[in-house]
Amino acid sequence: MQKKIIDFFNTHYRRYHDLMFYLLTLAVIALTTFLTVAITRDKNRQEEINSYQKEISVQEYTVGQKPIYVALQEAGLENREVSEIVDQLNSVIDTRKLQKDDPYSISVTTEGEFAMLLLNQGLTRYFVANVGGQLAAGQSDVEIHTRIKSTAGQIQDSLFSSMLKDDVTVPLIVDLTDAFSWNIDFNTETRNKDRFAAVWEEHYTADGTITGQDLVAAMYDGQITGENYAFYYNDEFFDKTGKITKKMFLKSPISFRGVRISSRFNPNRMHPILRIRRPHLGIDYAAPTGTPVQVVADGVVTYVGRKGGFGNYVEVRHANNYVTSYGHLSRYAKKTKRGAKVKQGDTIAYVGNTGLSTGPHLDFRIKQNNKFIDFLKMKNRNSALRSIPKEQMADFTEAKDLYMKALNDALAQANVIQPADKAQEEEK
Repeated sequence: MQKKIIDFFNTHYRRYHDLMFYLLTLAVIALTTFLTVAITRDKNRQEEINSYQKEISVQEYTVGQKPIYVALQEAGLENREVSEIVDQLNSVIDTRKLQKDDPYSISVTTEGEFAMLLLNQGLTRYFVANVGGQLAAGQSDVEIHTRIKSTAGQIQDSLFSSMLKDDVTVPLIVDLTDAFSWNIDFNTETRNKDRFAAVWEEHYTADGTITGQDLVAAMYDGQITGENYAFYYNDEFFDKTGKITKKMFLKSPISFRGVRISSRFNPNRMHPILRIRRPHLGIDYAAPTGTPVQVVADGVVTYVGRKGGFGNYVEVRHANNYVTSYGHLSRYAKKTKRGAKVKQGDTIAYVGNTGLSTGPHLDFRIKQNNKFIDFLKMKNRNSALRSIPKEQMADFTEAKDLYMKALNDALAQANVIQPADKAQEEEK
């Protein structure tokens, strides 16, 4: 059988070879003709599109730079048409409520015909278009995209200035410090060469405008604080073990910017003005006048007003018979009224220099069962309020592992010294 097939092939090779050659040649000619026609058609279509685009001019403004009706008039449109376009726009948005920085564009053909008006306000786009000689108006939401971004570095001078050097926004820095505000006092516990890293979701529009940033993971490794992690899960931040980072008390009543402890809890302190030995039963935070003061725990305001050497003064009652007080204030927050309920982290007042004071600072005190306590040495100050439920632990662990990898990648990319490298450096 094999010999017969070979003999058949040798006998008819030339005839079938010639036939196959002609068939392949015809196929190539047909394919070439088809591609030529398709390419020519696409080229002509593109030329038509390009020609159409060249016939339309687009002018961009903001409402503050130039009122819309003025821009339409300057584009060469008649007053009647301008009025009709503005009326159409008013049917989808109240033009009396436009903001000065709202951007808009006007498209007009070279023949002077109106093509389109586009107006952006917030995340909504409004339009008036010329459709076959008829005006049509409408609106659509601007599409929002999300990407993951990260940063890492070492402290030089302060966390705030170090993160600003990496072009991290101020709200994002505040979110990071808020996530650790129960574990770290950024006034007193940061040191140069402490490590930090952050991962966040950044929301942006097609033109690159950033509409929001949400912190999802953070790490702070300090010489005093040790390693601290915060992972966003179910609207709260949790540490590596699944315990909520939020504690009963904040680590400090003032955020980290430009603040230092000028006087600590001291039963035998010499009073700087009276020059007599008088116990200092609180902590003084030196800060510029007007610095916001935060209530360190949920509670109820029990006193607002002047109080002797404390000057302007606020007192708040908390659970478990705790009471905190805030003195030498410049002014009070609007919601700080006697009997008002306040939430941990709420701004209740502002640093000042009232009463017996040598300079702008906050006198902060805490007592339990009417006995003053050294706030910096409270044993139960950092007790966690709750943990991840057992049935959600696997899901949390999966998310945490992804966040940990992103944080470590950011540290590696920034070439930040790892803990193992620290020991090697110390040995040298």
